[in-house]
Amino acid sequence: MGVLPDWMIERDIKIDPFADATPRPGVISYGVSSYGYDVRVGRKFKIFTNARCAVVDPKHFDPASFVDIEADHCLIPPNSFALAETVEYMEIPRNIIAICVGKSTYARCGIIVNVTPLEPEWRGKVTIEISNTTPLPAKIYAGEGIAQILFFKTEDVCKISYGDKKGKYQDQPGLTLPFVQGKG
Repeated sequence: MGVLPDWMIERDIKIDPFADATPRPGVISYGVSSYGYDVRVGRKFKIFTNARCAVVDPKHFDPASFVDIEADHCLIPPNSFALAETVEYMEIPRNIIAICVGKSTYARCGIIVNVTPLEPEWRGKVTIEISNTTPLPAKIYAGEGIAQILFFKTEDVCKISYGDKKGKYQDQPGLTLPFVQGKG
Protein backbone atom coordinates (compact mmCIF):
# COMPACT_ATOMS: atom_id res chain seq x y z
CA MET A 1 0.00 0.00 0.00
CA GLY A 2 1.31 3.41 -0.88
CA VAL A 3 0.24 7.05 -0.67
CA LEU A 4 -0.98 8.58 -3.93
CA PRO A 5 1.15 11.47 -5.26
CA ASP A 6 -0.62 14.66 -6.34
CA TRP A 7 -0.64 13.88 -10.07
CA MET A 8 -2.42 10.55 -9.47
CA ILE A 9 -5.13 12.10 -7.30
CA GLU A 10 -6.67 14.10 -10.15
CA ARG A 11 -6.31 11.12 -12.50
CA ASP A 12 -7.62 8.33 -10.22
CA ILE A 13 -10.19 9.93 -7.88
CA LYS A 14 -13.34 11.80 -8.80
CA ILE A 15 -13.43 15.08 -6.87
CA ASP A 16 -16.02 17.65 -7.94
CA PRO A 17 -15.34 20.52 -7.95
CA PHE A 18 -11.60 19.88 -8.17
CA ALA A 19 -9.20 22.62 -7.08
CA ASP A 20 -5.51 22.70 -7.94
CA ALA A 21 -2.71 23.75 -5.60
CA THR A 22 -2.87 27.45 -6.51
CA PRO A 23 -1.93 29.63 -3.51
CA ARG A 24 -4.90 31.67 -2.26
CA PRO A 25 -3.66 34.51 0.01
CA GLY A 26 -5.87 35.21 3.02
CA VAL A 27 -7.69 31.86 2.70
CA ILE A 28 -7.21 28.63 4.65
CA SER A 29 -5.66 26.47 1.93
CA TYR A 30 -7.58 23.88 -0.06
CA GLY A 31 -7.11 21.76 -3.17
CA VAL A 32 -4.59 19.16 -4.19
CA SER A 33 -1.57 18.74 -1.91
CA SER A 34 1.56 16.59 -2.06
CA TYR A 35 -0.14 13.28 -1.20
CA GLY A 36 -3.72 14.27 -0.61
CA TYR A 37 -6.47 16.77 -1.10
CA ASP A 38 -7.53 19.55 1.26
CA VAL A 39 -11.33 19.68 1.26
CA ARG A 40 -13.41 22.79 1.89
CA VAL A 41 -16.23 23.06 4.39
CA GLY A 42 -19.60 23.99 2.91
CA ARG A 43 -22.10 26.62 4.09
CA LYS A 44 -24.44 24.24 5.96
CA PHE A 45 -23.71 23.61 9.63
CA LYS A 46 -25.51 21.77 12.39
CA ILE A 47 -24.35 23.16 15.73
CA PHE A 48 -24.86 20.98 18.78
CA THR A 49 -27.05 22.46 21.49
CA ASN A 50 -28.06 21.21 24.91
CA ALA A 51 -31.16 23.42 25.04
CA ARG A 52 -33.46 20.37 25.00
CA CYS A 53 -31.35 18.26 27.40
CA ALA A 54 -31.49 15.37 24.93
CA VAL A 55 -29.38 12.26 25.37
CA VAL A 56 -26.82 11.64 22.63
CA ASP A 57 -27.79 8.17 21.44
CA PRO A 58 -26.37 6.97 18.10
CA LYS A 59 -29.23 4.43 17.76
CA HIS A 60 -31.93 7.04 18.31
CA PHE A 61 -30.37 10.36 17.47
CA ASP A 62 -32.59 13.39 18.05
CA PRO A 63 -32.14 15.91 15.20
CA ALA A 64 -33.45 18.61 17.57
CA SER A 65 -30.05 18.38 19.30
CA PHE A 66 -28.74 20.69 16.58
CA VAL A 67 -29.38 24.23 15.41
CA ASP A 68 -29.19 24.56 11.61
CA ILE A 69 -27.18 27.41 10.12
CA GLU A 70 -26.36 28.24 6.52
CA ALA A 71 -23.78 31.00 6.31
CA ASP A 72 -20.31 32.07 5.22
CA HIS A 73 -18.99 31.23 8.69
CA CYS A 74 -20.08 29.38 11.79
CA LEU A 75 -19.42 30.02 15.47
CA ILE A 76 -19.06 26.82 17.49
CA PRO A 77 -19.73 27.35 21.20
CA PRO A 78 -16.98 26.54 23.73
CA ASN A 79 -16.48 22.82 24.37
CA SER A 80 -19.08 21.92 21.75
CA PHE A 81 -19.12 20.70 18.18
CA ALA A 82 -20.77 21.11 14.80
CA LEU A 83 -21.42 18.89 11.83
CA ALA A 84 -20.75 20.20 8.35
CA GLU A 85 -20.37 18.93 4.81
CA THR A 86 -17.63 19.28 2.26
CA VAL A 87 -18.00 21.43 -0.82
CA GLU A 88 -16.50 18.53 -2.77
CA TYR A 89 -18.28 15.38 -3.90
CA MET A 90 -15.94 12.36 -4.02
CA GLU A 91 -15.88 8.88 -5.49
CA ILE A 92 -13.24 6.57 -4.02
CA PRO A 93 -12.01 3.78 -6.36
CA ARG A 94 -12.08 0.13 -5.28
CA ASN A 95 -8.29 -0.02 -4.78
CA ILE A 96 -8.01 3.13 -2.64
CA ILE A 97 -8.86 3.98 0.98
CA ALA A 98 -8.78 7.54 2.28
CA ILE A 99 -8.02 8.86 5.77
CA CYS A 100 -9.00 12.36 6.81
CA VAL A 101 -7.07 14.55 9.25
CA GLY A 102 -7.62 18.12 10.41
CA LYS A 103 -5.69 21.05 9.00
CA SER A 104 -2.94 22.47 11.18
CA THR A 105 -4.32 26.03 11.04
CA TYR A 106 -7.45 24.92 12.91
CA ALA A 107 -5.66 22.33 15.08
CA ARG A 108 -3.35 25.06 16.42
CA CYS A 109 -6.49 26.90 17.57
CA GLY A 110 -7.88 23.90 19.49
CA ILE A 111 -10.30 22.91 16.74
CA ILE A 112 -10.33 19.19 15.99
CA VAL A 113 -11.74 17.67 12.81
CA ASN A 114 -12.94 14.07 12.74
CA VAL A 115 -14.01 11.98 9.77
CA THR A 116 -14.10 8.20 9.59
CA PRO A 117 -12.15 6.52 6.75
CA LEU A 118 -13.55 6.83 3.24
CA GLU A 119 -13.73 3.18 2.25
CA PRO A 120 -13.16 1.77 -1.24
CA GLU A 121 -16.11 2.60 -3.55
CA TRP A 122 -17.62 5.10 -1.12
CA ARG A 123 -19.10 8.16 -2.82
CA GLY A 124 -20.83 11.35 -1.75
CA LYS A 125 -20.13 14.57 0.11
CA VAL A 126 -18.22 14.02 3.35
CA THR A 127 -19.92 14.78 6.67
CA ILE A 128 -17.35 16.37 8.98
CA GLU A 129 -17.41 16.65 12.77
CA ILE A 130 -15.71 19.81 14.03
CA SER A 131 -14.97 19.98 17.78
CA ASN A 132 -14.15 23.17 19.61
CA THR A 133 -11.98 22.08 22.55
CA THR A 134 -11.43 25.63 23.77
CA PRO A 135 -13.29 27.67 26.43
CA LEU A 136 -14.03 30.32 23.74
CA PRO A 137 -16.29 30.37 20.65
CA ALA A 138 -14.51 29.12 17.51
CA LYS A 139 -15.06 30.55 14.02
CA ILE A 140 -15.13 28.22 11.00
CA TYR A 141 -14.95 29.71 7.49
CA ALA A 142 -17.19 28.20 4.80
CA GLY A 143 -15.62 27.72 1.38
CA GLU A 144 -12.14 27.35 2.86
CA GLY A 145 -9.97 24.38 3.81
CA ILE A 146 -11.05 22.32 6.82
CA ALA A 147 -9.30 18.94 6.50
CA GLN A 148 -6.78 16.99 4.45
CA ILE A 149 -7.69 13.67 2.90
CA LEU A 150 -4.81 11.26 2.32
CA PHE A 151 -5.29 8.54 -0.31
CA PHE A 152 -3.70 5.11 0.00
CA LYS A 153 -3.58 2.86 -3.04
CA THR A 154 -3.37 -0.91 -2.59
CA GLU A 155 -1.75 -3.52 -4.82
CA ASP A 156 -5.02 -5.43 -5.13
CA VAL A 157 -8.65 -4.39 -5.01
CA CYS A 158 -10.53 -5.13 -1.79
CA LYS A 159 -12.73 -8.24 -1.54
CA ILE A 160 -15.78 -6.34 -0.25
CA SER A 161 -16.12 -2.62 -0.88
CA TYR A 162 -18.40 -0.09 0.77
CA GLY A 163 -20.50 -0.26 -2.38
CA ASP A 164 -20.72 -4.07 -2.23
CA LYS A 165 -22.03 -4.02 1.32
CA LYS A 166 -24.43 -1.20 0.44
CA GLY A 167 -23.08 1.02 3.21
CA LYS A 168 -25.70 3.19 4.87
CA TYR A 169 -23.90 6.46 4.12
CA GLN A 170 -23.39 5.66 0.42
CA ASP A 171 -24.39 8.52 -1.90
CA GLN A 172 -25.09 10.89 0.97
CA PRO A 173 -25.86 14.22 -0.70
CA GLY A 174 -24.25 16.17 2.11
CA LEU A 175 -24.50 16.65 5.85
CA THR A 176 -25.98 13.41 7.18
CA LEU A 177 -26.90 12.73 10.81
CA PRO A 178 -26.02 9.41 12.46
CA PHE A 179 -28.42 6.50 12.18
CA VAL A 180 -28.52 2.74 12.68
CA GLN A 181 -30.37 0.68 10.10
CA GLY A 182 -33.29 -1.35 11.40
CA LYS A 183 -33.52 -5.11 11.30
CA GLY A 184 -34.55 -6.37 7.88
